[in-house]
Amino acid sequence: MKKIEAIIKPFKLDDVKEALNKIGIQGMTITEVKGYGRQKGHQEVYRGAEYVVDFIPKIKLEIVAEDDMAQKIAEAICLEASSGKLGDGKIFIMPVEEAIRIRTGEKGKDAI
Repeated sequence: MKKIEAIIKPFKLDDVKEALNKIGIQGMTITEVKGYGRQKGHQEVYRGAEYVVDFIPKIKLEIVAEDDMAQKIAEAICLEASSGKLGDGKIFIMPVEEAIRIRTGEKGKDAI
């Protein structure tokens, strides 16, 4: 099994979710996060005062899937989340040793 973590722009979430549903992904965890990479934040003016916004709002998606689906998931996210501009995000794919469904005790791919 693999865990796919993707950091995307918030307004791209609906498009990404729809693309993942089309390839058969039924479950995911979404978290509102803040961070920065090469964007390094930006400056804003509020009531005449200039200030720096260091952390930019993003969405973090987490999906656990079978090994053979990881690349399809990453490709679907890339296709839908890309605007071609700085700050589109990142995708991380890592191994998962075990998954257990709490309610039933099912393990492995049966748990996902």
